[in-house]
Amino acid sequence: MLIDAEAYQRILGDELRKLRRKRGWTRKELNQHLQSEISLQTLATYELGTRHCSVVRLVELCVAMDELPQDLLAKVHRRVFVDEPGRVRIDLRLVIKDDQEELLPLRRWADDRLKRSGDAGSAEVNLDFPALERMAELCGIPTVDLIGRLRRLNPS
Repeated sequence: MLIDAEAYQRILGDELRKLRRKRGWTRKELNQHLQSEISLQTLATYELGTRHCSVVRLVELCVAMDELPQDLLAKVHRRVFVDEPGRVRIDLRLVIKDDQEELLPLRRWADDRLKRSGDAGSAEVNLDFPALERMAELCGIPTVDLIGRLRRLNPS
């Protein structure tokens, strides 16, 4: 899998901006909560995705906004690593054959869907993010974990 560094940086910036706005802060207010002072222009370029953010700086930004860095990166990861924008393609037959205990609700759904579609239906389906979130909830695992498991089941 190739990583589009520009897209990743842009989406990371977008998530940082969303997080700051969720707090109701301006860039100046965020800067006041940082351990080390940086220019407002630098904050703007992070949010635009035009400047690379070091790991230490990313952690500092997350801590200031009361967000776990791994949670922010999980959001970015979900947005970057999908087969189609907002979708994950799965082969229902491979899901049914899987034996991961946590995925039992997903296997039951896949088996039912395949039976109902019969010979006329495709064994491959695209799941959008809301569907993945719901399935992850049914399986009792985080959405990003479910996406990772599905990707391992359906290598492309």
